[in-house]
Amino acid sequence: MTDLIVDRIAAHADHLFGVGGANIEDLYDAVQRHPTLTGIVAKHEFGAATMADGYARATAGLGVVAATSGGGAMNLLAALTESFDSRTPVLALVGQPPTVFEGHGAFQDTSGLPGRLDAERIFGAVSVHCAKVTRPQDITAELDRAIAAALSGGPAVLLLPKNIQAAEAVIPDRTEPTTDRQPVADAVLPTEFTALPTEFTALLAGVPAAGRRVIIAGPEVAAADVRPELAVLARELDASVLLTPDAKDAFPNRDPRFAGVVGVMGHPHAPELVAGAALCLIIGTPLSMTARAGLDAALAACPRVLHLGAEPPFVPVHAEARGALAATLRELVTLSRAMNPAGTQSYPTDMPELPVPRASGPGVRYRAAVAALEAALAPGTDVVVDAGNTGAAAVHHLRVPEDGRFLIALGMGGMGYSFGAGIGCALGRGRRTVVIAGDGAYFMHGHEVHTAVEYQVPVTFVVFNNNAHAMCVTREQVYYSGDYSFNRFRAAEIGAGVAAMFPDLPAWTARTLTDFENALEKARAIPGPAFIELQCDPDEIPPFAPFLKEPRP
Repeated sequence: MTDLIVDRIAAHADHLFGVGGANIEDLYDAVQRHPTLTGIVAKHEFGAATMADGYARATAGLGVVAATSGGGAMNLLAALTESFDSRTPVLALVGQPPTVFEGHGAFQDTSGLPGRLDAERIFGAVSVHCAKVTRPQDITAELDRAIAAALSGGPAVLLLPKNIQAAEAVIPDRTEPTTDRQPVADAVLPTEFTALPTEFTALLAGVPAAGRRVIIAGPEVAAADVRPELAVLARELDASVLLTPDAKDAFPNRDPRFAGVVGVMGHPHAPELVAGAALCLIIGTPLSMTARAGLDAALAACPRVLHLGAEPPFVPVHAEARGALAATLRELVTLSRAMNPAGTQSYPTDMPELPVPRASGPGVRYRAAVAALEAALAPGTDVVVDAGNTGAAAVHHLRVPEDGRFLIALGMGGMGYSFGAGIGCALGRGRRTVVIAGDGAYFMHGHEVHTAVEYQVPVTFVVFNNNAHAMCVTREQVYYSGDYSFNRFRAAEIGAGVAAMFPDLPAWTARTLTDFENALEKARAIPGPAFIELQCDPDEIPPFAPFLKEPRP
């Protein structure tokens, strides 16, 4: 049966991520036999699931994770909540004890029988689809349903008892998996509403020729793989383009029409740009609070706010179009060509940054570090960023390399996401990925570095070490007295520790900006993984708008 499962997975992905165990080993045995699917064993199921999530985001395809029963299964939950909230297509294959032992004292029984946890209910709460296969003849249909559900945007979970995995099955002739994988948006979104509604097109037609046009683009653009269409639309509309913090790769950051980032990590001129526009198009984002902070009044002042996307917006709009983003964008491009903008649009030549208090502590400053990183990133390099002060600095300051991806987990904001996601991104795209994370994130899930070393994945891990949960330190200072801290750590030499653990891993500790620039230059020549610890100041305030509105005690 597992050969059938693996064959069908291989039509959508070339890697399967997971952690082994008794009730999932049959699946890994089948992966070993398969000619095109590569199995990756992570250090922790959270890491494996974030690898699948990063793989899915980077490829606009399906990520697959496998875990055994019991604690292994439960370790998936935190990562699946991120995939759920960010609508990332992940298929989780979760082993279960043999059905004959359920209710009879089976180890790791989560059958939902009296006195037992119910895996279907638990995973059902963090997925768009969850099913348990109880008959071998149902596996094909159940697998197809789960894959289709995941491609609709979010994780799908298939619970696989060990006896079902081991059952005999009629295996269809094995065919090479297609490399032309179906884009998520076209597999996912309803297609019956691809035509733009009348009120939408009427408002579009009423935009004055000399009126400013602004686009706010979100993560659905990358998920649907329609960045070229967005670029064409911006050109046809002669529009400035703002991006949500989780969509920095939706539009070229060096294009003159790029106007910066919105939201809590965004650029301060964005609300003024929106408020003064004759048209604001919100594309591929419902504008959560993280993305729309500071924009509510500006959107209310704009006479034409239109929304395209899979989900209803969190802000009032004058018209919206739901449906497959690729189809609606193409239709919108056609309409825009008839609008004949007057060409009076002006674009920001120098985007103002959020002013932050001067830092006086030890180490390298965020702004200087991000500038050094940007200068070292070759075109085509992908970037995966963790949550926290480090992430805020990267979102605000870093321009995404040309033809590169930029991933950040802002759905649940789980720390440590970037280590696994960076590995999944690098394997999915077959190119170098740079992970940017803090020391707090490293201590949570940073030992997925071992996975990168084991499989020689081309990832450069950059850990900003301020010996603290720095965002929590900042909150203690800004919102409370600041005369105590639960979130400062004893000093740890992370770079030296990693170098000692992995003698074959190139690893450096940077205490100055020059050290950092030299380490980045050396890392560029490394074909496999590399690791850089950058020492910085736990008291530096990041470019994060909520922290900058409160007086320091």
